Amino acid sequence: MHIHTSRLLLRDFRVDDHPAVHAFASDPEVTRYTEWGPNTPADTAAFLRDAVRDAGRRPRIRFALAVTDRADQTLIGSVELRVTNVAYQQAGTGYALARPRWGEGLATEAAAAMLRLGFDQLGLHKIIATCDPDNAGSARVLTKIGMRQEGHLRDHVLIHGHWHDRLLFSALKGDGPA
Repeated sequence: MHIHTSRLLLRDFRVDDHPAVHAFASDPEVTRYTEWGPNTPADTAAFLRDAVRDAGRRPRIRFALAVTDRADQTLIGSVELRVTNVAYQQAGTGYALARPRWGEGLATEAAAAMLRLGFDQLGLHKIIATCDPDNAGSARVLTKIGMRQEGHLRDHVLIHGHWHDRLLFSALKGDGPA
């Protein structure tokens, strides 16, 4: 799968993406608010193995895509859309971007592309995303792509032995700007 945006190419991961993926997935700042990481080399290899496997499944319900810069093809992050309930036409989305590329609007561009994939190509009704309440950058991305905050989930995820809250965002087909 290939999705083109104005500055990005989103494509299926390959096993040989390991060095570029591990560079951002092992960064403690990139993974500061995530439910995974910082990755070990084995964690990154397992992620890539699963992403490659899931890309070949039919019907496909997980779209884990490499975020690459169209100008030079550099892999700079990941974005994902995962169908969570086929009957209710629902999915979840998330993203991670290499720290040197923060602040350029690229996460917003990639996340908006995932909403378009879900609504326009997969016919989904609702897409959700969560983020840590302290992750103002991620909350801004979700708002910019037209998602609305639906709630504050208390002690929602257990990460490294500690409970963490999450803000819940959603978009419905036809909501908007994505």
